[in-house]
Amino acid sequence: MKKFFVRFLCLILFIVIAYGLFSLIVRPSLDRDWTKDQKILARATIDGDLAKITNIRNINYRSTTDYDVHYYDQTFDLNKLNSVWYMVEPFTGHGAGAAHTLVSFGFEDGSYVAISVEIRKEMGESFGAVKGLLRQYELVYVIADERDVIKLRSNYRKDQVFLYPIKTTKENMRKLFLSMLERANELATKPEFYNTLTSTCTTNIVSHVNDIVPDRVPFSFKVLMPAYSDELAYKIGLFETKTPDGKTMTLEELRAKYKINEKAEKYAEDPEWSKRVRE
Repeated sequence: MKKFFVRFLCLILFIVIAYGLFSLIVRPSLDRDWTKDQKILARATIDGDLAKITNIRNINYRSTTDYDVHYYDQTFDLNKLNSVWYMVEPFTGHGAGAAHTLVSFGFEDGSYVAISVEIRKEMGESFGAVKGLLRQYELVYVIADERDVIKLRSNYRKDQVFLYPIKTTKENMRKLFLSMLERANELATKPEFYNTLTSTCTTNIVSHVNDIVPDRVPFSFKVLMPAYSDELAYKIGLFETKTPDGKTMTLEELRAKYKINEKAEKYAEDPEWSKRVRE
């Protein structure tokens, strides 16, 4: 038993040393043969109460593999930021708990801008959880139109998509928006690796939230298995659960209310798609 324990410790030490050496050799880069949807990164400039974002992605999809990439610039008045939305897209056929999450921000004029934490894919590359542990993907904050990053998932990938309104103050909405924009700017000049356990779509969102309100989101396996992250958010009171008559919705009722697929398909060509899926 003692020999087994010693060998086990030696194996762990070897793995730690090997990973440390591997980390020194394999470095993140901004210069790779990126897929056409991730060649250009958005940047944000903050001037007082105004946030100007350049290169907001707005892809016109015909299918998941056939699309045209477009960009636009827009300036947002931070005083008119009035909603934050949390999207959960459970993956079909990828195992229990697998999902993508993102955050979208709404403004008084009816405009929305989404921020999606993803791997930055090279040509011919696809996601693999194990590869995500081995410094194979750079991390990117995709800043995009909802008709790009959300409609892709509901209308073309045909996954279930839930879009929940977050219950918080306007001050914290602003802090979260600015925090994510600053992080996007940072990654556009100082690349980092994605990590399947420590730096994912959901763990990064949680980090932003906990930077604003310490320990607001406790450690939970549901952060690492984001298909269940709405259960955690519901439990700790991040969602608005009250009906107009004062009743509290169950999680099942909340999911039914904020599943957008039917409306996303019905209003697929509507220029006010974001408004329609929330009606």
